[in-house]
Amino acid sequence: MKETFFRTMTWLHTWAGLLVCWVLLLVFFAGTLSFFRHEISLYATPELHSQVLGSGVNTSLEQNLRQGQAYLSARVPDAPDWYIALPQERQPYLAFQWSEPRDKQRPLIHSQPITLSGELADEPRQTKGGDFFYRLHFDLHYISALTARYLVGICTMFMLIALITGVVIHKRIFKDFFSFRPRKGSRSWLDAHNISAVMALPFHLTITYTGLITLMLMYMPWATLSVWNGDTKAMRQELSPRFDQQKASGQPQDTLDLTLLLPQVNQLWGETAAVKNVRVQHPGDANARIFFTRDTGQDITDERVQLIFDGVTGKLLNPGAHHATGSQQLHDTLMALHTARFAGWPLRILGFVMGLMGCAMIASGCLLWATKLREKRKNTAGLKLVEGLNLAVIMGLPLGTVLFFYANRLLPAPAPGRAEDEVLAFFLGLLLCGVTALWRRDAAVWRALLGITALLALLMPVLNTLTSPQGLVGNLLSNQWVLVSADLLFIVLGITCLFARRKFVVPVRATMPAMERTA
Repeated sequence: MKETFFRTMTWLHTWAGLLVCWVLLLVFFAGTLSFFRHEISLYATPELHSQVLGSGVNTSLEQNLRQGQAYLSARVPDAPDWYIALPQERQPYLAFQWSEPRDKQRPLIHSQPITLSGELADEPRQTKGGDFFYRLHFDLHYISALTARYLVGICTMFMLIALITGVVIHKRIFKDFFSFRPRKGSRSWLDAHNISAVMALPFHLTITYTGLITLMLMYMPWATLSVWNGDTKAMRQELSPRFDQQKASGQPQDTLDLTLLLPQVNQLWGETAAVKNVRVQHPGDANARIFFTRDTGQDITDERVQLIFDGVTGKLLNPGAHHATGSQQLHDTLMALHTARFAGWPLRILGFVMGLMGCAMIASGCLLWATKLREKRKNTAGLKLVEGLNLAVIMGLPLGTVLFFYANRLLPAPAPGRAEDEVLAFFLGLLLCGVTALWRRDAAVWRALLGITALLALLMPVLNTLTSPQGLVGNLLSNQWVLVSADLLFIVLGITCLFARRKFVVPVRATMPAMERTA
């Protein structure tokens, strides 16, 4: 520790941020993209762009349920779960889905979209789409989910400490907010760090704290261990009785016609338009269950409101009314603030912009530390490590993301395991920048990688035009603004990389001693 409180807080801010900043940058970057998780998945399945998107014929819920049950019972009668995903704002098409169990892995969900005319659409390509970035920001990849969540939790706590100490040591927070001095070495990076931090400070604090709340029972499990003797299932059942899981009995029994349950749904919820999806658990079994999940819309809640019926008799098993305690409501609200599932387009765009500013805050802090050491002529092994990690992560994330979408379009659609190959392309972008950093880390390498990323990003709308039914112009004419926005973001990324490449400042290098210059 240092001799004064201010210097102690400065030291803590520096090291709390620096030690985990590269993991935090990955988490923040993937979490920012997750604000448009479903839109990314839609862009990554071009087979759906012309068949299921648009102002088509609206069918009734009764017709959707009847068609979905008939299709699933004929196609996959033995699947553990059926889903009928109804059209929503962020998934604007009808889809029939079923699960496929896998050993020691999450079940694989297959989906069959329905065209505007009610016909079966072309089978979409296998892709993780936006789900990859969503899982990446808290499960990472290639390591166990449990290990990843503990690692992300530790890094998030460091982030919270860095934010709080940053506010404490920032004596001129409002004055410096309006100050940016370009081409001043570390002073410029400090200004960029301050501006990106202050402008989105409420967002940074909220998203960091609520991120810890989402997994607090894993990080602090002592209540579960003491009250429920470590039985987390019993705890969830007592806290949230709506999670009524029933094992299959093995006795065949016809599943009830789903449309016969609509009068009860209407009576309880007022209108069937509130239904988000319908799930049939253990179809064709005596223990079948039918779940109607309500669309909570823009309510600030992450609570899943469900009606649960016996799949054979139609008896209502759970009316969906859950009287949560004050602590449960608070936890649910904090969860909703982190996931932002309630957010409409304006708020979602604002969150995306604030997330990008968080990435800028973290990246500028990394570069600031390295630039300061360079200016002090401290060419140490620690400096080389930081500079290498800066190049690998700061450039690897945008390059890997662009390569992810290139793989999405260039890999053959029926190729087995293509979804994992898309993920591999993302990490190859990170690996390429990492290997380059082992060789060189100077301004020329930064300019080269910025140029490659810019070129690929600017060509992505062209590739989209060549590999989808309609490109940027066609989507503009048909008012497909989600797809248009994706192409425009690639163009903005390309222009930003070109601008950064042009303005990139050569790091200050140590000059030769005077005696050597005169020798």
